[in-house]
Amino acid sequence: MTPGLITSVSQGVATVTINRPERRNAINGELCDALLASLTGLSEDETVRVVILTGAGQDAFCAGGDVKRMDGIAAQSFDTRLSNLRRWGKITLLLHDMPKITIAMVNGVAAGAGLSLAAACDLRFAARSARFATAYARIARSGDFGGSALLTRLIGSARARELYLLGDIIDSATAASYGLVSRVFEDAQLQTETMGIARRLADGPPIAHRYIKQNLSAAETKNLAEMVELEALNHARTGETSEHLEAVAAFRDRRPPNFKAR
Repeated sequence: MTPGLITSVSQGVATVTINRPERRNAINGELCDALLASLTGLSEDETVRVVILTGAGQDAFCAGGDVKRMDGIAAQSFDTRLSNLRRWGKITLLLHDMPKITIAMVNGVAAGAGLSLAAACDLRFAARSARFATAYARIARSGDFGGSALLTRLIGSARARELYLLGDIIDSATAASYGLVSRVFEDAQLQTETMGIARRLADGPPIAHRYIKQNLSAAETKNLAEMVELEALNHARTGETSEHLEAVAAFRDRRPPNFKAR
């Protein structure tokens, strides 16, 4: 176990927990490097089908960068800071692009980089008490971890500009109305509900899920003609897999499909 990060895997579901509750799970350089290494390993692990990202404790998912460490960061050279930000930005790309379903289980405040990491996931499930903010303008920074692109795609340019420029904190109900979170659960039920959905996804067809995610990611930037072609290619590919044959057989036999054997 890396200090500040806990990674566990059970029956195809990996849970990555940012474990700095005393700092509201704020991230620093060491934790970012550990998170990058953990997600890289999970992305390559064929036994893992779903990755859940969450924070330790009950009041914070991730409060963003650790402000207490920012004096030291400001003292670094421009090239060092740029190199680090580019490397840590790969965390966002992994959550967004890895061939697994990624879920942000937002158990409390998600601010700054924490909001960006949640936005990079395929699904976001929030506790009723969760709060969301970009927070960058408050510390006179412009934003990192791909948040400006992710929020613009998720909630539209007008809402994204409002959150970045005004810096207001929004509650879970507002986040849901914006389309920022997938579902909101009562605090006490968040983990149970999230794990139940993760379990259902992990029992689903992993190859089909991989190509569905590829299609949806591509749809963010490709035009309709390009998407028709990509969908045709991926639909043809999934039509010749053993899991497709199992799904058809299960439908015919009126039984649940078994995608355990790949």
